[in-house]
Amino acid sequence: MKLVVVSAGLSVPSSTRLLADRLAAAVGRRTDDVVVQVVELRELAVEIAQNFTNAFPGRALAAAIDAVTGADGLIVVTPVFSASYSGLFKSFFDVIDKDALAGTPVLIAATGGTARHSMVLDHALRPLFSHLKAVVVPTGVYAASEDWGAAGLDGRIERAAGELAGLMRGLAAVKPAPSDDLDVVPFAEQLAALRATG
Repeated sequence: MKLVVVSAGLSVPSSTRLLADRLAAAVGRRTDDVVVQVVELRELAVEIAQNFTNAFPGRALAAAIDAVTGADGLIVVTPVFSASYSGLFKSFFDVIDKDALAGTPVLIAATGGTARHSMVLDHALRPLFSHLKAVVVPTGVYAASEDWGAAGLDGRIERAAGELAGLMRGLAAVKPAPSDDLDVVPFAEQLAALRATG
C-alpha cells in the first residue's frame, strides 16, 4: 500500500515535517506493506504558482499530484497561518481535480504556536477534505509549541495512525481486481463491505 505524506512546512527543520514524520512512522508500525512517499510543498511553491497562470503543472508538481491522487492513504500537515491552513497548502489542493481524492482515507494534522488554533482541524481542514470527497479519519492531530514532548501528543498520534491504517487496510481489501467491465467499486459499496468485515 502507498501512503503519501503532504507537508506544508516552510522552514528547515520544520515542526510541520516533524509531525508528518511521526504520523507516518506510527502508521507504518501498523501496516506491514506500506510504502511512504513525502511531498514537501515548499519545494513546489514556484510550480504551484505557475500552474495557476498557465494551467500546466511542471514536472515536479505533476509527479506530486500523481503521487497524491494515486495514494491508498494520505497524511496532510500544515502550519497554521491566520487561524487557518497555509496558502501554499490550499493552493496545492486547488490544483488537484476536485474528484481525484474521492474515497481516499486522509489523516489531517496541523502545527501552530498556540493551542488556541487547534480548531483549525475541524473548521478548515475537515471541511476542505470533505469537499474533496475524501474519507477523513475521526482523530485529527494538532501540535502547539507546548505539545512537543508532552504525553498527550503521542496518544493522539497513535490513535489517528491506527484509524488511518485501519481504513487503508479495509479499503485495500475491498478494491476489485482490474477488469475490462469494472474499474471502481462505488464508495457506498466499499463502506458496506468495511462494515460487514467488522
